[in-house]
Amino acid sequence: MNLRLDWCSHEAAKYAVENWHYSKIVPAGKNVYIGVWEDNHFIGCVIYGTGVAPYSAMQFGISQQEIAELVRVALCKHKSTVTKILAITMKMLKAQSIGLRLLVSYADPEQNHVGAIYQAGNWIYAGTIKAEWFEDRNKKRINTKTLKTGRRGYATQLKKAGLITSVYLTKHKYLFALDSIMRKQIMSLSKPYPKRGTGETDNAAHSHAQTGGASPTVPLLNHGS
Repeated sequence: MNLRLDWCSHEAAKYAVENWHYSKIVPAGKNVYIGVWEDNHFIGCVIYGTGVAPYSAMQFGISQQEIAELVRVALCKHKSTVTKILAITMKMLKAQSIGLRLLVSYADPEQNHVGAIYQAGNWIYAGTIKAEWFEDRNKKRINTKTLKTGRRGYATQLKKAGLITSVYLTKHKYLFALDSIMRKQIMSLSKPYPKRGTGETDNAAHSHAQTGGASPTVPLLNHGS
């Protein structure tokens, strides 16, 4: 089995997320997309971006250009472990983004996830956080960043009109330092790993990915973008 990773287009990433990730949505904001192939078949992508917490760098005393969030892992059926795939993407990201020092990601207990891939990859578990999201009248969730990237006060207007309500979701938070100094700095935040959820493994079900379906056979990809 031949595993290959390369930069891919937004269109390829969108295809992977809409077909193989439970959220079905590519996050807003600045993202980079890394495609994954096994035996020359496209099996999905890994996305890093600015994430839903634009001021998350402040607590670490670094600039926002020195931190990135792992926002999606969207894979169909695959043979390689997710931990191996992520390890390759992190090396690619570090080489591409000079000065990047810290990665952050979140596992969703509502999806019965505790972050098995992060535990297998020796990420530091920093406990849980509560994040504000919104729900529309159909109970569809919208993250805070999506609304706040619109016009000023838009979320407040929608809440006053009764079109959305605030909900607070608990997430498991994981950190991965890209240099030794940052790792020493965040070690004080380290907590015991939470226990794995039912059926959650390093290779399949985890904080982001959802398996299923066949990989596309059409040339969706833009290598080296």
